[in-house]
Amino acid sequence: MADTEGTAAPGERVVIKKYANRRLYNTASSSYVTLEHLSEMVKQNVDFVVYDAKTNEDITRSVLTQIIFEEESQQGQSLLPIQFLRQLIGFYGNSMQAFLPSYLELSLASFTQQQERMRTQFTSLSQTPGATVFDEQVRQNLALFDRAMKMFSPFAYAKPDDAPPPPTPKAEAPPAAASGASDEALVALRKQMEDMQAQIEKLAGKR
Repeated sequence: MADTEGTAAPGERVVIKKYANRRLYNTASSSYVTLEHLSEMVKQNVDFVVYDAKTNEDITRSVLTQIIFEEESQQGQSLLPIQFLRQLIGFYGNSMQAFLPSYLELSLASFTQQQERMRTQFTSLSQTPGATVFDEQVRQNLALFDRAMKMFSPFAYAKPDDAPPPPTPKAEAPPAAASGASDEALVALRKQMEDMQAQIEKLAGKR
């Protein structure tokens, strides 16, 4: 089995080459690897970049997307709700497309920080003698954790059954107002993100 971590020095980026036959070559470990190996490298926080061996083009994004596709295809491994995928696709070509990547990155980074806080708190409780006394507190923390996750993924957890009724059709705004409407939507989305961050910090502070 190939060494998933390669042999690159700590802090250095591992270079992966993808050949025409779709084989992936880890230049750090001098061995061929699979998408499964790359997935493990991601989970182990090993930084890597994937280049097309012929054109030297950076194809890291497409390879990571392929890893997600493979993970989603496995039974019981799906992580992305259908409604989230639909709405995500809807953002392509949308006026908010340029803003969405930063928003998602910030949301996931903040969620990861809150997740680590929760894990540390749960570990502390489980190592305390007579920890059964804290069962109710743990349940409350799990509830807060779930609420935090839903707030950081505002459209990922919308279920078809819970979806609001379609808005009443409105008359099209004049072309001149289009730019103003887009600016207002951007300001509103930024305000929503700030409000969610404030709520998460408030929830995380509760014991």
